[in-house]
Amino acid sequence: MAENREETLANFQNITAIDDVGEAIYLLEESNWDLLTAIHKVIPQDDPPMENPPPYSVASSSMATEKLNLNNLDVTSNSSVEPMAGTPSSSSPVSIVYNIPATNSRSSGPSTSANNGFPSDATQGRPRDVSFTIHFNSRVHNIVISDHATVGDLKARIFEATSVPPCRQALTGLTPFRHRDAQNSAAVLKNLNVARENVLDLTDLTDLTDDGDSPSRLNETFNLNINIQPDGRTIPLKYPGTQTILEVKSDVFSITDIAVRHQLWSGWPDNVSNDTSLAQSGIDLEHNLVLKSAENTSTKRSQRQTRSMNNTIELDSESSMEEYEDASEDFNADDDLFAESPPQNRLKHLMPDQVSDEIIGSIEFVQNYIQRYGEPHPEFYQGTLSDALAEACHKPAKDRKLLAIYLHHDSSVLTNVFCGQLLSCESIIQTLMHNFILYGWDLTFESNKNMFLSAITGAIGTPASLTVRNIPIDRLPAILIISKSRSNCEVFSVIHGNVGVDDLLSQLMESIDLYTEQQRVEIREESERAAREQVLLEQDMAYRESLEADRAKEEAKKRREQMLATERKRLESEKAEQEARRIAMRLEAERTLPVEPDANHPAGVTKIRVRKPSGDFLERRFTADTKLNILLNYITSVGFPVAEYKMFSGWPRKDLTTMNTEETLKNLRLCPQETVILEER
Repeated sequence: MAENREETLANFQNITAIDDVGEAIYLLEESNWDLLTAIHKVIPQDDPPMENPPPYSVASSSMATEKLNLNNLDVTSNSSVEPMAGTPSSSSPVSIVYNIPATNSRSSGPSTSANNGFPSDATQGRPRDVSFTIHFNSRVHNIVISDHATVGDLKARIFEATSVPPCRQALTGLTPFRHRDAQNSAAVLKNLNVARENVLDLTDLTDLTDDGDSPSRLNETFNLNINIQPDGRTIPLKYPGTQTILEVKSDVFSITDIAVRHQLWSGWPDNVSNDTSLAQSGIDLEHNLVLKSAENTSTKRSQRQTRSMNNTIELDSESSMEEYEDASEDFNADDDLFAESPPQNRLKHLMPDQVSDEIIGSIEFVQNYIQRYGEPHPEFYQGTLSDALAEACHKPAKDRKLLAIYLHHDSSVLTNVFCGQLLSCESIIQTLMHNFILYGWDLTFESNKNMFLSAITGAIGTPASLTVRNIPIDRLPAILIISKSRSNCEVFSVIHGNVGVDDLLSQLMESIDLYTEQQRVEIREESERAAREQVLLEQDMAYRESLEADRAKEEAKKRREQMLATERKRLESEKAEQEARRIAMRLEAERTLPVEPDANHPAGVTKIRVRKPSGDFLERRFTADTKLNILLNYITSVGFPVAEYKMFSGWPRKDLTTMNTEETLKNLRLCPQETVILEER
C-alpha cells in the first residue's frame, strides 16, 4: 500500500507540478488518494461542450499535409468584443482573433479584413510568438502561438497535434508559470510570464483511467444532473462508476420516454462511446448534462416547412427581422440534426441504413458505387476492414502496401466531383491499384458510421477512430491512408475532398515516396533480422546435432556397460553354479571314501602320493583291494574333480582316469606305494 501511495504521489506531483510534498499529500488525502479526483481539484476541467460546438480538425500525420505558418499570427485582446461561444469567460472578456495570411493556406479565399488588426502598442503590448515543445507518447510536437492567446487556445492547438481533447490534457513543466492560474482556459499566456521557448510534458488523463491508476473511481458514486429541453426540468441521477453511458441513456428513456436513438446530448466528453463507463469517461463526480429529443425537433422543423410552403405571408421589415431571428435560433438548435440526418438524395445510397455486417456493407458499397458512377472506377477491396488491413499491412515488409480508406458521405457537396472526376482519372486509378489496397465505406447513415468507428478502433486503434470522428462533413469525402511502421498500424496521412486531380495525385505520390523510404529501412532491418535468425537457426541445429551425437555416444556406452554387466553377471552366475556343483561333487565323493586303514591292515596296504599341479604332495593309505573309483573320489574330495583333471601313474605313464574304475589298486600295480601326478585337462 505504501508503494502504491508513493507512486500515486509521484504521478500527482509530475502532472500538477506541485513541488511541495506536504501540499500534494494534503490534496491526495482530501481525495482519499484517488489520483484523478485530486487532479480534477487542482486542474479544473473545461466547460461541457455546447449543443453545436465548432468541430476540431485533426492535423494530418503526413509530411505532405501543408502546415500553417503561424509566425505572422495576430492576436488581440479587446474588452468591447463579446467572448466567442464555448470560450470560458473571465472578468474581462477576451476575444482571440487569428490573422493567418492567405498564402499559407490551401484555399484561395479572401484575406482577413482590416477589422481583425491589433490595437496600437500604446494601448496593448505588441504581441510576440512563443514556442511550445510538447512531449507526448515518445513524440515531439512544436507549437508556435502568440503570447496574447489563452491557455484554451494552446490546448486547442495541442488537440490538433495530438488528438487529446482539451478536457483530458494534463500539462507538466508549467513552471515558471503561475501554476494555478495556468489551469484556467481563459488565462492569457502573456499574463503567465511565459518564456519564448517552453518544454511541456503532456499526459492524457484517459490513459490514467484506462490503465487502472485510479481504480477507486469504479467504486465512486457519480451525480448526473440532466437538464431536459425544452421543458427545462432537471433530473438528478446517481450511478456507480461501473455504469456505462448506454445504461444511463436506457434509464433516461424509462424516465422521459425519449428513445435512445432520439436522444441528443450535450456535455459528454468527445472521446467516449456508449460502452465507456462513467469512471473511464473522465467526468467529475458531479456533472451537468443537457438532453433534448431529436424526434420533437424534427417534427417542429417539418411543421415550419409545411407552413412555409402553404402560406404566403407578407411582413413589414420589423416583423420580418423578428421572424428571421426566430428562424435562425431554431435553425442553429437543429444543426446537429442536419449533421446526423441522412441526405435527401434521389440516388440510391452506396450503403443502406443499418447494414448487417462489414462484408455485406462493403459489397453493396462497391456495387452501388459502380452503378452510380460507372466506368472507369478504382478497384475496392470487398470484405472486412481487418481483412483489408491484413492484405495491405500484415505482410513481410517487401510485400506491404498502404491501405487507403475512402470515406464517402452523400451530404457533402464535394462527393459527386470527387467520385465523378478525381476517382475516375486513369492516373489516380493506376496509382491506387499498384500502390494501395483501397477500401470504401459510406458514413452517410449514423448506424454505418458507428459500425465503421468500431471496426477501425478494433483494427487500428483509438487515434484512427478519433481522426475519422473529427473530419467535418464539408471536408468529406476523404482518403485515410494507413501504414504499418514497425509492428504498429497508424494513420499515415489524410487527404480531404477539397482537392483537384493534380493535388490528389501529388499527395498520393508524396505518401508513396515517404512510405517507400520507411519501407526500405524496414526491409533492410527484416533482412538483417532474417540473417541473424538464420545464423541462430544454424547454430541451434548444430547444437542439436552435437547433442544428438553426444546422446548417441552416451547411449552406446550405456549399452556396452549394460552388456558387460550382464556378461559379468552371467559368468559369475555360471561360476557360482560351477562352484556349487564342485562343492556338491566333493562332498559326495568325500562321503563315499572308506576310512583310511592302518599300516598293518591284514588285507595289505598301499600308500598313494598325489602330486598336485602346484608341486605340493598329498598322501593317503588305501587297502590293496581298493577300487580305482575310490582313489578318483579321493582326488575329487580334495578339490581336483576328474572332469577337470587327469591323473597319471609314474611308470609306465598311463592315464588312470581313462581306465576301468572297477579295477583294484593291486591289479593296476599301484602297490605297495605309488606316486600319481595331477594335470589339468
